[in-house]
This record gives sequence, C-alpha cells and structure tokens, in this order.
Amino acid sequence: MATNPAATPLNIPKSGAISKGYNFTSTWEQNAPLTDQQQGSILMLSHAVAERPFPANLAQDQTSGQDNGLSVSTKDNNFGDSGAIEAILVNTNQFYKWFTDLESAMRSETEEKYQHYVYTLTDRIRACDDILQQVDETLDLFNELQLQHQAVATKTKTLHDACDRLVMEKQRLIEFAEALRSKLKYFDELENITSNFYSPNMNVGNANFLPLLKRLDECISYVENNPQYAESSVYLLKFCQLQSRALGMIRSHVLSVLKSASSQVQAAIQSGGGNKTSLSEGVEASVIYVRFKIAASELKPVLEEIESRASRKEYVHILSECHKLYCEQRLSLIKGIVHQRISDFAKKEGLPSLTRLGCAYLMQVCQLEHQLFDHFFPASSEDVSSLAPLIDPLSTYLYDTLRPKLIHETTVDFLCELVDILKVEVLGEQLSRRSESLAGLHPTLERILEDIHERLTFRARTHIHDEIANYIPFDEDLDYPEKLEHSADVKSETASTDANPDIFKTWYPPLEKTISILSKLYRCLEPAVFTGLAQEVVEVCSVSIQKASKLIAKRSTPMDGQLFLIKHLLILREQITPFDIEFSVTHKELDFSHLLEHLRRILRGQASLFDWSRSTSLARTLSPRVLESQVDAKKELEKSLKATCEEFIMAVTKQVVDPMLSFVTKVTAVKVALSSGTQNKKRDSVMAKPLKEQAFATPEKVAELVQKDKYCGSPYPSSIPFKSRVFSRGKKHHQHGGHRRTGNTARQSPVRRVKLIQFFLLNSNSSVIFV
Repeated sequence: MATNPAATPLNIPKSGAISKGYNFTSTWEQNAPLTDQQQGSILMLSHAVAERPFPANLAQDQTSGQDNGLSVSTKDNNFGDSGAIEAILVNTNQFYKWFTDLESAMRSETEEKYQHYVYTLTDRIRACDDILQQVDETLDLFNELQLQHQAVATKTKTLHDACDRLVMEKQRLIEFAEALRSKLKYFDELENITSNFYSPNMNVGNANFLPLLKRLDECISYVENNPQYAESSVYLLKFCQLQSRALGMIRSHVLSVLKSASSQVQAAIQSGGGNKTSLSEGVEASVIYVRFKIAASELKPVLEEIESRASRKEYVHILSECHKLYCEQRLSLIKGIVHQRISDFAKKEGLPSLTRLGCAYLMQVCQLEHQLFDHFFPASSEDVSSLAPLIDPLSTYLYDTLRPKLIHETTVDFLCELVDILKVEVLGEQLSRRSESLAGLHPTLERILEDIHERLTFRARTHIHDEIANYIPFDEDLDYPEKLEHSADVKSETASTDANPDIFKTWYPPLEKTISILSKLYRCLEPAVFTGLAQEVVEVCSVSIQKASKLIAKRSTPMDGQLFLIKHLLILREQITPFDIEFSVTHKELDFSHLLEHLRRILRGQASLFDWSRSTSLARTLSPRVLESQVDAKKELEKSLKATCEEFIMAVTKQVVDPMLSFVTKVTAVKVALSSGTQNKKRDSVMAKPLKEQAFATPEKVAELVQKDKYCGSPYPSSIPFKSRVFSRGKKHHQHGGHRRTGNTARQSPVRRVKLIQFFLLNSNSSVIFV
C-alpha cells in the first residue's frame, strides 16, 4: 500500500531557541510565580476562549454534517481523486488500501492548516536559531571586546597611576625647587643688596634704604640659624660687612642731622638775643626744644626702625651710639645756659635757697629733655641710663656748686634745713610725682644728700665734742641753788611747763644742747647713724652733768650737787624717751692677748711654728680674737641716776637721824644709870643727875634739836618751795606742784622728803625733777 506523503509526520528540528525559550519560561515561572488570583484569572480566560462560537462558514458545515449523520458523500468536491470512490473494490486488501488513502486524504485536508503553521513555525525557529547564533557570535564578540576593554582599562589605570606618580613627583620636585629657591634667595640677595648699598645714590634718606636694611637683617638671621649650609660662614661675613656699612651710614646720618639741628638752634639763639642767658624761659624753651624737634624730625623714622630691632646686639650698639650722639648735641646746646643759671643762683641766694632753686630748675630742664628724648626714642625713654650722658653733666654743675659751700658750712641748723629740703621737698614730693622723667636726677640728689649727711654728722660730732664734752661752765652755770631761787621768784604760777620759754634757764647748758642736737638730728640722719650719735651724746652729756655736780658740791654742799645731778639726769632720761631708738652700740675690737702664751710655748719647743695639722701652730693662733662689747647709754644713765638717788637718800637719812639718835642714846644712858645706880655711887656723879638737869637735855638744847629736825638740816632757806613734777614716759609733762606756800607749811619734814624720793625712784613709770 502506497504511503501518503501528507500523512508522514513532520520532522521538527531541534531548536536552541525552543529550548532556550522553555528554559527562559521555566526560569521565569520559578523566579516570578503567579499568585492564586492571577492563576484564577487565566483559568477563566481559558474557559471563555474554549466556548467561543465557530465562524459563520464553519458553523454551516457543522450543521449540514450533523443532518447527514455518519454518511460520507462520495461526491464531495473537496477530494481530488473523486473517481477513486467509484473504483471497484475486489478484495479486502484494496478496501484497506482505499480506506487508508481516504483516511490520509481526510487527515491531510484536516491538518493542512496546522502543517502550514508548523512549517511557518519551523522557519521562524530556524530564523530564531540563526538570530541566536548571530547573538551568540555577537556576545562572543562582546566578550572578546570586554576582555580587550578590561585589558585597555588595566593599561589605562596603569598609565593613570604612572601619571599620578609622575604628577606627585613633579609636585614634590616643584616643592623642593621652591624650598630650595626660598633658601637660596637669601644667598642670592647678596649681590642685589651689595650693588644697592654700594650705589652712589644710596643714602639713609633713600626710600629703599630701610627695606634693604630689613632684607639684610633677614638674610643674616637666616644664615646664622642655618650654619650647616655650604659657605654659610663666608656669606655671613659678607652680610655682616654690609650691615656694618649700613649702620655706619645711619650713624653718620644721625650725627649730621643732629649737628645741623644744633647749628640752626644756635643760630636762632644768636639772632634772637646774642646772649643765651638773656632769653626768657618761655623763649628759651621754644628755641631750644621746639625748633630742635622740628629740625631733627627726619630722624624719627630711622630711630624708630632701629628701636624696633633692638633685640639684636648690632642694633643695641648703634642705638647706644645714637643716644650718645643725641646727648652730646643736646649738652652742647644747654650746658652753658644751665651753668650760667646755677651760677646766678649761687651769687644771689643763700645755701638753702640755692639748693631749692637749683633742684627746681634742674627738674624742669630734665622734664623737658625727657619729653624731647621720648619724641625721638619712644621705646628707650623708660631706660634711665639712656639720658645719663646728658643729665649727669647737668646735675654735676649743681653738685659742684653746692659741695664747696657744704664743706664750709658749719651751722648745724642750715645743714638740717638742707636735709629737709632734699628729703621732703625734692626727693619726697617732686620726684614721687614725676618719678619717670626725673629718675636721672635721683643719683645726683642722693649723692648731695649723702654729702650733707656726712657734713652734718661731722659737725654734730664736733658740736658734741666742743659744746658738750669739753664744755667749760661759767660761774652762773654752777650757781645752785641760787639759780633755782631766782627762777622760782620770776616764774609765773599759772604758766604751763611746755609753754614756758624760761624752762631751759634752769637747765645745765650741755643738757639743753644735748636735747636740742638730738631733736634736730632725729629726722635728718639715718637711724643707724643717729643711734651712734645719740648714744655718744647721751653718754657725754651724762659725764658732763656729773662733772658739774662735783663742781657744785665743792662750791656749795654735797646735797646741792646730788640734787643737781638727780634733776638733770631725770630730765635727760625723760627727754630721750620719745626718740624711738636703742641708745646702744656694739663695739668690735681685735684681741691679741692670747698670742703671748703661744709664743712662749713655741720658744719652749712645746708647739710648732708651721705645723698645720695641730691646732697649736702659730699660723692658726696668729688670727686675733674678735671681742664685741655693747654699750647702752640709757642703761648707764639709769645706773648713775639710781646710784645718785641712793647716795642722796642715805645722806639725808643720816643727817636727819644722827642728832636724834645721839639724843636718844644719851637719854637711854641716863635712864639706865639712874635705874641701876648703887648706894656706893656718888650722888654728885654726872650720870646720876636727873634728866632735866643734864646739859644735853636743857630746854634750849631740846628746842635747838627740834628746830634742826624740823628743818631737816636743809641748807635752803624757807623762801624756796619744795616742788615735784611727775613726767609720764612718752607723754606730755603735767605739773603736780607749783602753788607757793608760806610759813611753816613751806618746809617739808625730812622723813616725808625721804619717802617721797623713794616712792618716785621705785615707780618705774614716773620720775621726779627737783627744782
């Protein structure tokens, strides 16, 4: 049986597109699964499609077919071989063959459109395969291209890295070159600076001078801070030579300008009056200071630049030179005026007025000079030593004028007044208010004050020696107690002691001079010097009073001498109390007395002369001993006063008690004789007489004894009242006595006098002065 080609199954080639599409669909289904809602929607859509009605042409065929049942029309035009049905079927085999053909024809007619679709799909698959092959080839090309791109990118990155390294290397080299250039520029500036400084047009007034000088300083500083560079010492030497030349130019310029300004000021002074001293103070200040400031104004920028670099030693030296040149020129202008003005003061005024006016004038000049100096050297004006070359010569004029007068001055009062002027008015008031501008005068004023102190100390010692220690008393100085009687008669009863101008008339002159000299020196001398002088004068005064007391005792009575000594020692003690010092000095002296014994031992061979290992060697024992002895004039005064008072008490007591004791002894002897008399004793014996019959017990003798006891044996007449004044230490004197008594009440009993003296001696807070 023949096979129908239409019935042959279609051989679909294996396609990569199908497999890839399936794989893609599977992968898609796995990677993006549908939800239940989506799946339900697809199922509903499939049911709706399945129930879709046939088209109109297909619907008629289906209807006619259903009417005919299962009968097949052999006369259908759709079969091409319509005559075959009418063929004669002989056997079963033919029938089967015919049926097969018919079945094939029917299948072929039914599946023709599907086959056509398969053929079309196959073509599409082949086209897709071709496309996929081309895509694969393209992808291979892209992969190859990507590999090539990666290779190019790697090479490019390597190239970029190399470029970055080169750029960094270039930058490093540029920075190194810049650093090298910044370091070499200091060395390269040598030629430029040298050519500029040695240019004939270069001077200090040139606008490029100060910038070049600043650049030169920077180069020197850099080379000094980097000595490790090659030939740095050579460059430093050359730079320093240029700096020395520049500073020399500055010095010459400053000197030239200052001389020019001085010449202009001198010409103005000569044209104004011809004589410097004929100018008034206002015109003088205007000419000397204002015109000089204007004439030298061009120096201010240069001097300020030098002061700003004063941290370097070269500029310190040139600044000092400028100060010196300035002071020299200023001194040449004003020294004649100052000297003449001070000379005029010396001719017209006394020593105190000369000191006061001279110091005031010098302070005015120093203040003006300080203001002018501050204009040119603002940073150096606080340094006192900067103006010293100008101020010291000016102040020396005053010192040279005052010193000869001080040496020949013998009056202590004038010297004390000078000390007060310098210490209080000048140093205390003027310099304290204007301490900065007048600080240059302070050393000279201190020197003058020291000279005055020295002269005052010398004159005070001379005064102490001549007027106190070697004082020769006159007769009226030793006229005691008549001097007290006269003072008591002329003294007013109501006048106070402090206000009474005659209080010193009853004092011994050395005492008055001692208190006077101490009161004058107390504020004028240093405490150490005053302490030494005070100790000396108190000691000398005490000795002088004691000598006078002995002379009075010889002239009058011992009691008068003792009372004189007590009174003046008490006055001296009370008068030195307000001075807040210790009246004691320590004397040091060398003692060689122990050397004699050591020399004897050396001569006897018991000690060696140069045996340093032993403490008995002469080299060790030759050093003298320092002996210190402290002399306290106040304590010595207290001892003398206490001893004198004790002697006076004993003398008065003895004078009062002796006559009464003699009388009592005699009375006792008579009573004993009468009570112990015997029968054998003669009745006419002297001791056996009754007491009233004794010669010493007569009424006349008893009255005389009572009268002596009543007057205490005092040599003073009844017209001299006994008065006492108590002076509290450090306080004002208060008068406790002073009212005059007449008759018997004016005479104090001896026992009361003794007790009164004892009371005031034992009381440490008060003392008694008997007048």
